[in-house]
Amino acid sequence: MSTDRSKPLQETAPRPTRAFLVGLHTGSVPADLARELLDELAELSDTLGVEVVGEQLVHLREPHPRYLVGSGKADELCATARACGAEVIIFDDALTPSQQRNWEALSDLAVIDRQEVILDIFAARAQTREAVLQVDLARATYALPRLRRRWTHLHRQRGATGGMGSRGEGEQQLEVDARLVHGRIDRLKEQLDEVQKQRRVQRQQRQKRPVTVAAIVGYTNTGKSSLLNALTQAEAFTANQLFATLDPAVRRLVLPNHQELLLVDTVGFIRKLPHQLVEAFKSTLEETLVADFLIEVVDITSRDLEAQRDTTRAVLTEIGAGDKPVLVALNKVDLITDPLERRRRQRTCPEGLLTSARTGEGLPELTQALCRELEAALHEQLLLVPHDRYAVVTLLRRRSAILEEAYDEAGIRLRVRVPSDLLAAVAAYVVPA
Repeated sequence: MSTDRSKPLQETAPRPTRAFLVGLHTGSVPADLARELLDELAELSDTLGVEVVGEQLVHLREPHPRYLVGSGKADELCATARACGAEVIIFDDALTPSQQRNWEALSDLAVIDRQEVILDIFAARAQTREAVLQVDLARATYALPRLRRRWTHLHRQRGATGGMGSRGEGEQQLEVDARLVHGRIDRLKEQLDEVQKQRRVQRQQRQKRPVTVAAIVGYTNTGKSSLLNALTQAEAFTANQLFATLDPAVRRLVLPNHQELLLVDTVGFIRKLPHQLVEAFKSTLEETLVADFLIEVVDITSRDLEAQRDTTRAVLTEIGAGDKPVLVALNKVDLITDPLERRRRQRTCPEGLLTSARTGEGLPELTQALCRELEAALHEQLLLVPHDRYAVVTLLRRRSAILEEAYDEAGIRLRVRVPSDLLAAVAAYVVPA
């Protein structure tokens, strides 16, 4: 039977479900940070449905090109992983394609890194067409330099002896696969460009009805979507999982001072976020670029609070949103019952507001902070609105702060504080100073 070389051969082996984790600490990554990252990798593995059966933190003076660690340590890690009954070894640090091949040849186990775990989680979470395209593009870009690793793995599975004939067949199929993946990347980029054009049109339509926009940002699983729901009584999807939200949701909020605010939920950040995902999700993250200010949601219970905030700031800076005004919500405060512990944790972020999306604690204070943020951009105006333009007065009552109001034969005289987006609408009624 002839082999069809027009399609890339697919692996059919079931996904491994038992993992051995490997973390590294070096001169630039101290042991305590490496431990936090390894714990986070365990959470990521759990989110993917993989059971962690063992782990090891390795001190590394300098990286080795073949296995990242020395050959003796590599043998030791392989033996420990097999003794634990692991089916896959997961590295917290990025492996080059050749290092992955070397590890799989040495261990006879599947070997992946944090980047591949995150990509798989994103693939499982993607719901909208844009998110699916973004994840597919990121995975294809990640897979392209690793095609040889897959063929080596299949070659070993089939029990081949490595003769010249089988090598030639693999090399030919490898070239076909590479062309197909390149073509798929090009098609995905074209499709994604079309979807992103639609997003830009939607964004422009929002801007035609100028309303202040706040983007909700922060580390993954800090409660961003829950806070959005609590503020707006909406039903954005929430779950106590990493990357439960990939698609930005937009909700309208009318504040106690009658001003209107659009809240935009965004994908959560994480340390060592694969560059392919940052690139693929740039259009989604662009929602933060058009926001007037940001609401950074922080999990106050996290022992990695400061490191997570550093990651959030780094990603915001990378996409060009690092200079936006920021309100900080220290969320999940209901999980800390000791007042002294609350104060201790708040000292790490004194500008933050204690909130709980679950119980509603601190939400009135957060709402008032939002009011102040909008009022800071208000412009005081003296207006004379003709009686037959009463719809303008109705709009001002809904969207501005009316300080004085009087009626005479000429019309309604108002002293108001108007948001920037209404200045053009009332310009014809401004009384000259």
